[in-house]
This record gives sequence, structure tokens and C-alpha cells, in this order.
Amino acid sequence: MPVLVTCKNIMAQTCDYLIVGAGIVGLTVARELKRRNPAAKIIVLEKDVEVGKHASGRNSGVLHSGVYYGSTTLKAKVCSSGATKMRLFAEEHNIPCRRSGKVIIATSERDLPTVERLLKNAKENGIVAERLDEDGIRRLEPHATAYQTGIYCPDTAVIDSKAVVCKLRTLLEQEGVEIVFESPLVSALPREKIAQTPKETFSYGYLFNCAGAGADIVAKKFGLAKDYTLVPFKGIYYKLRPERRDLVLGNIYPVPDVDLPFLGVHLTRGISGDVYVGPTAIPALGRENYGILKGLELFESMKIGVELFGMYCANKQNFRLLVHTEAKKYLKSSFLASAQKLMKELTASDLIPCDKVGIRPQLINVKTKTLEMDYIIERTDSTLHVLNSISPAFTSSMAFAEWLVDRVEEAR
Repeated sequence: MPVLVTCKNIMAQTCDYLIVGAGIVGLTVARELKRRNPAAKIIVLEKDVEVGKHASGRNSGVLHSGVYYGSTTLKAKVCSSGATKMRLFAEEHNIPCRRSGKVIIATSERDLPTVERLLKNAKENGIVAERLDEDGIRRLEPHATAYQTGIYCPDTAVIDSKAVVCKLRTLLEQEGVEIVFESPLVSALPREKIAQTPKETFSYGYLFNCAGAGADIVAKKFGLAKDYTLVPFKGIYYKLRPERRDLVLGNIYPVPDVDLPFLGVHLTRGISGDVYVGPTAIPALGRENYGILKGLELFESMKIGVELFGMYCANKQNFRLLVHTEAKKYLKSSFLASAQKLMKELTASDLIPCDKVGIRPQLINVKTKTLEMDYIIERTDSTLHVLNSISPAFTSSMAFAEWLVDRVEEAR
């Protein structure tokens, strides 16, 4: 039976820890809290009808090595160790996971300095990464088109991400963690440590905001995230037609474009054997705008449009170039041209439509009009808010959860 308390005439269900969001970050935080505090009462609020409905269940399934991230970033601190923990979790629970490796290839002369930077990251972060020449790349990915050089990351893996979040749900519920569905957090009384959903009221000892694309909205209810808002970017994919899947054996990524903030189109052989080509990073007009009109809400779309226009005018981090480059990828010819930088022999007929669509909930600083590229954490005495759980959040989640809970325990 739930314990109810009355606080200023409010009947509230009590818990030691209240977690907002049942995506991969929220679930792994619940798992880490339960591991450290077996007797704790933990409740997870989820606005949808299932776990991992959005980014956690729609991502590429790639467990990244961490080679992209400078050693001073929080991403670098938790990515590689998180990938190891996730592979061990998959092995323990018979979740499909395959260490397929990744080649990161230069596509032009201007990429060569970035290759050096990535190798420096790998050395500083303790990541296994090997420089390859064109012959070395062809031995691993015979159809890849590299310019002079590339990097091989053998520890990169692919995993069934939906199976991971479903297994976490099962394990947590078996351990007494309560996951309450169709329960978005709509209001809060921070001083009283009260949070309200349309159905229930909760009194908590400590609250973790792991709400993904809605994390900034939740944080603002606690007086935080004043300088931030989330702007969504849509990732659309094609697949290689079945008879052409053998063109890709593992993962083929481009060296990141120094002029743009995102990785660009890449080729990934998923855990099912399908080869996905993508994603794009097209500015979207809704946090769940998976289709052309699906997920559009007029007021929210207007707010996002205003922020996008402001960033376009400010043009920090080459935002205009990003918009122009990505918007073109709605055209198959432009999308194909991006993919052909990695594999020249691809043709339009090789790419078939795919229902895989994701949203990257990207945090922006509204004052500086810049994209935040690392995880952003804000806290009060009784709450912690994960404001930018972008890639590699799935890969790093188990190590990230440990880091988050450590920060809370150190402060108490």
C-alpha cells in the first residue's frame, strides 16, 4: 500500500527518490539508486505508456567508444566505461549485442587534422584506436571510400536498445521500483518537495529530472534552466536494400566536419542485420515531430521557430550552414551525396525508405545562441536535472548514472 501524507492539505504519496522520465537515463539512475539503497522507495514518472518510447528506443543502437570527446568533457569521463558496463549487462541478460567495430574515415584533405585530434582524444581517454591507411580500411570495410587515412575503433558495438530498456523495466519492477505511466510532471512545490501529475501528487526526499526532451520544461518548474531551452533536430534514415547489405560489415563514419556541430550521415549495420544510412539533423518544429505534421503543437512550434530564427541570425557555430546543409537532405539526391562520401558506389536505388526516425533534443543557450555539446547538470538541495542527455547518453548511461548518484551523495 502506498504511504500517503498530508502537506498543506495536499494528499501525497511519499517516496525517498522520485525520478522523472523512464528513458535510459532515468532507468539506470533508478537501478543505481536501488543498488546502493535496497530499502529505498523509488518511483519513476513516465508521461507515455511505455519505457524508452523516444530517444532511448529510437537511437542507432551503437555503443560508442568515446573517441569524439575531449578529455575535459563529462562525455569523455563516462562514455567508454559506460559502453563496457552496457556490454556486460547485455551479456548477463542475453540481450543481443555485437562488437562490430567502427572505421572513421577522412573524406578530404581538410579532415586530416581532425584525424590527429581524434587520435589525441583516444590516447588521453584510454580508448583503443588505430590509425589506418587506405589499404587497412579496405581490409575492414572493402567498399568504404577513404581519403588517405582513417581510424579503427574495435570496441564499438551495436545493441538492441529497446531490449535494454525493457529488461531494465522488468528488473526494476521486480526489485520494487514503481513506474507510473501516463504521468507527466505538471507542477511542483520545490520547498515542500512536492511534485504533481494529472492523476497523483508525490512527496519526495530527492528528485532526479531525467525527462529527456522535456527536461528543460521540468527544470523550469524548480526555478532552474533559466538560460536554456531544448530545440529538437530530426534524424531520418534510409536503409540499404537487402541485396546490398553486405556493402557494410560494421560501422562506417565520417571524420566530423569541423564547421558543423553534428557527426553527419553514417552507415551502421544494426543488430538485426539491416544497414541504416543516416541520420540527418534537420531542425524540427516539435519535440515529438517524427512525421511531417505528426507531433506538431502550434504554441510549442512557434516557440521553437523563434529560437531557430534567433540562432539563424546569430549564426554561432555555423548554424546557417547546418540548416542549409541538413534541410537539403530532405531531397534524396542530397542525402545520397552525403552517403557517397563514405561509399562512392552507392546509388539511389540502393537506398530504400525507412520508418526509423529519431529526435535529438538539443540544448541551446538562449543568451549566447549556441548549442551545448556536453551534458549539462543543474541542481538544488533536493533535486538534480539532466538538461542535455544527447548522444552518447545511451552508451554512457550506466556510468553516467553512477556519476550522477555520486554527485548527490557527495553533497548530502
